[in-house]
Amino acid sequence: MELTNTETLPNEEIAEVLGIARGNVVKARNAGRDFTQSLRNITGGELKAYSTLLGDSRDEAIDRMEADAAEMGADAVVNLRLETSEIANGGAEVMAYGTAVRLE
Repeated sequence: MELTNTETLPNEEIAEVLGIARGNVVKARNAGRDFTQSLRNITGGELKAYSTLLGDSRDEAIDRMEADAAEMGADAVVNLRLETSEIANGGAEVMAYGTAVRLE
């Protein structure tokens, strides 16, 4: 499966647009991380535990979107986008979405 954030793929022709493929994940921080990260917030610097959590969440959302596109019979997903939003205190949703297409 080819994934791109552009509208087309180089040297490829889109034969059919199948629809929007999407994948999302909602994850919560844990209390231990909150405590250690609040200390880091005081002293400054990267909040590595949160960066890792969000990175893993993005990867999982993309994997789920790719699986959704495969179920549609897609060869590729174009116009891939990612969004992150707070769901509840301590929880965030990461969504990956794009246009599932079949290539010539």
